[in-house]
Amino acid sequence: MFIKRIDKKNKSILVAIPLTTTSGKIRVKERDNIYGYGLPFASRTKKFNLKNYIEWQIGYDIEITSDKIDLTTLKEVNFVAYNKKKKALYELSEYLYHLAQFGIVSTSKLKELKKFVKNLKETDLISKHPHCSIKRTHPNNEKINNLNFEILTIQYPQLIHKFKNYEVIAEITIREKQKAIGVQPMLYFCFPITELKSDSPLIGRFAKPKEIGYFEINKNNAFVICEMIKIFGMLSPSHQYDTLKILDAIIENYNK
Repeated sequence: MFIKRIDKKNKSILVAIPLTTTSGKIRVKERDNIYGYGLPFASRTKKFNLKNYIEWQIGYDIEITSDKIDLTTLKEVNFVAYNKKKKALYELSEYLYHLAQFGIVSTSKLKELKKFVKNLKETDLISKHPHCSIKRTHPNNEKINNLNFEILTIQYPQLIHKFKNYEVIAEITIREKQKAIGVQPMLYFCFPITELKSDSPLIGRFAKPKEIGYFEINKNNAFVICEMIKIFGMLSPSHQYDTLKILDAIIENYNK
C-alpha cells in the first residue's frame, strides 16, 4: 500500500486502500462478526454493506532492491533484517516513524515499545507458545464409497486482539512454514469499511472501477499502530529481531 498524503499541520496520514482487489495483501471481505469466517466479496458486482471489512496482511519493511520501493516514503531509512537483507521502513514501521515525527508518539513511548519487545523470552513468542501450536487428532478409520480412509483433523489456531472499543482488530493465523520446519504466524489488520474515507458513502453502492478508499491515521488511533508493532515483535524470533532494528532506526531518526 502507499501513503496518499502526509498532513504535517493536522498530524495525520492518509493511506490508500484498494477496494476492488480479490487477491493480494488487501481484500474486501464479508462476515457476520469478528469470529466468523471471512468470505471474498466482489465489490464491483455486489453493493457494500455493514458486514464488509478490510483484511490487510500488513507488513513492516520492504527490500531496498524491490521494484516496489517507491511505495514507501522512507527509502533512505534503512536497517539490516534478520535475513541479512537491507530493508527500508514501509507500512506499519513507516506510519510509526511519521507519528513519531509528528510528536504523537514520544521517544519515551518508542523506548517503552523497544523494552517490551526486547524483554520477550523465546517461550513468550507466538511461534513458540504452547497455546499456539498446530494440533492433529489421531486418525480414525472410515469407509467412504467402499474405499478405506484414515481421517484426522488439523486445527490451526487463530488469535484475535481487539483494540479497546474500536471495531478494529488484529488477527494472527498460524500455518506451517512452506520451506522450513516450524510454524509461521501471519498478522492481519482488519477493520470495517465504515472506517474508510471515500468520495461518497460506500454502504449501499457498488465499487467504482479501481476505486481507492483511504484509512486515516492520527492521534486518535495512533495507539493501534503501537500495539501492532508490539504484536509484530512477539510473532517469532525473526519478527522480534526486525522489530527491534526498526525501533532503533526510528529512535535514531527522531525529529531529525
